[in-house]
Amino acid sequence: MQIIQNYIPITKAKSNLLNLIRKIENSDDVFAITKNGAPEAVLISMKKFTGLLETIDILSDERAMKIIRKSIREANRGKWVEYDEVFGE
Repeated sequence: MQIIQNYIPITKAKSNLLNLIRKIENSDDVFAITKNGAPEAVLISMKKFTGLLETIDILSDERAMKIIRKSIREANRGKWVEYDEVFGE
């Protein structure tokens, strides 16, 4: 899990919003926006936000998670399928 290391007061965030967006758009940087010293919001890139939503969708899909857990157990036991077996090349 990523720990937020960048905290910025809301007044500074307002005056530097364009620069903050430029900084996060192609990176994994995350900014916590503070109000009266307490974190109130988070600024992340659209790419990272979309990834978080996709992760939530997968984690909430019981069937997908069951398959993933089974695959992990099989991999841990050394049960692998060769590429050619799956894709027939």
